[in-house]
Amino acid sequence: MRSGFIYNPPQHPLDIIFEDHDLIVVDKPAGLLSVMGRLPEHQDSAYLRVLTMYPEARVTHRLDMATSGLLMFAKHRDAEVAMSKLFQLRRIKKEYTALVQGCPDAQGCIEAPLITDWPNRPKQKIDFETGKSAKTLYARLEYCAATQQSRMRLEPVTGRSHQLRVHLMHIGHPILGDKLYHPQPQIFALGRMALHATRLSLIHPITGLALELSSTVPF
Repeated sequence: MRSGFIYNPPQHPLDIIFEDHDLIVVDKPAGLLSVMGRLPEHQDSAYLRVLTMYPEARVTHRLDMATSGLLMFAKHRDAEVAMSKLFQLRRIKKEYTALVQGCPDAQGCIEAPLITDWPNRPKQKIDFETGKSAKTLYARLEYCAATQQSRMRLEPVTGRSHQLRVHLMHIGHPILGDKLYHPQPQIFALGRMALHATRLSLIHPITGLALELSSTVPF
């Protein structure tokens, strides 16, 4: 956590988007950790709240605290193992919606390897020599000339930490409200980062059913 950071997560109950015997998908609000932090005051998290309902629940992936949207947990060990394989094989399609500064190309692909910026943790940075491969597809959905802001659809092909945030900064269109990577995060009046996990598409690893899950964008 950043120096001077005070954790004050939203207290309303998690909205459950999907649930069966194996998986549960919640709509995580911005400002809530995905998993517990090290300090006692950072224990409240989406995972802890799911654990109160299902003590055997397991983490399958994470969202940054400032990101809202679809977050999936496995209800038992077998489901966790099966989901881990899907993520490793990149058989889960994730889509995000973001508001960014400026007007990017109508669509494109960003390929820029990422590595932890150790002196400035938790920030990540692009490093073409030692970074891990990272790929993001994007499409501009609309552009507002009055505010010089664009609504974007983002699809991370890889799943590196802060990938979408760093990639958009890299092409000169940082996400609005991003306190780590936008040079002027205060210009976004909503008071949060404009990044939302909108869709999850996958074949259920146990039932074999196609899942198309979505969450309403709150900005």
